[in-house]
Amino acid sequence: MSGSNSSRLGAPSAVTDQPLDLTVHSLPSPQAAADTDARRTRAGRWKMLAVLLVCAAPVVASYFTYYVVRPEGRRNFGELIEPQRPLPAWSATTLAGQPVPLPSLRGQWLLVTVAGGACDARCENNLYLQRQLRESLGKNMDRLDRVWLVNDQADVPSSLQPALAQATVLRADPQALAAWLQPAPGRDLSSHLYVVDPMGHWMMRFPADLDRAGAAKAKRDLERLMRASASWDQAGRPQ
Repeated sequence: MSGSNSSRLGAPSAVTDQPLDLTVHSLPSPQAAADTDARRTRAGRWKMLAVLLVCAAPVVASYFTYYVVRPEGRRNFGELIEPQRPLPAWSATTLAGQPVPLPSLRGQWLLVTVAGGACDARCENNLYLQRQLRESLGKNMDRLDRVWLVNDQADVPSSLQPALAQATVLRADPQALAAWLQPAPGRDLSSHLYVVDPMGHWMMRFPADLDRAGAAKAKRDLERLMRASASWDQAGRPQ
């Protein structure tokens, strides 16, 4: 038994020893690593720039509208206001006495008229032209609101109520109004129609005592403004 065991111990092994096969992965060179980091940095910067451009698009569009696309002095009928004046922070009131902060009117183009509540012939003419100009914009009419700022405490005639159903009528302090809107020299506030952009800036004043012939020219100005702002301004105020 011992001899048998000895013969097995001394026999050559059936398994041949093999050297270990180690795979060595080369490390990237410092230059390659630097190039990779540089590419990632550039890609990150491009992504960040794209995000910034998307966020800034409305502002860029507004500057493009007013300083590139906007009607020049030889073309526009209304007078462009420089510098533009933002809607003031004070509140007006509805005819029922409810307060309405003027900045809440932002988000729509506004066509504004100012007159006393009794509404004389000039006032009625401006209200009529307001309505006609808005209707003439067709598919863009919902991007423009009619606003009548009543600058005294006189009652508004009931006969005007049907025509004002789709207008915004607010009673405002006359001194506060005079600090925001300004008529042409020698005129008063009730002489004009005023245009306020969706960002809340008074930016145009139509000539005093507008008639129907002048309204046709004012319509062209409004149509240009609608076209120029079509990419960033939509009907209705943001919720």
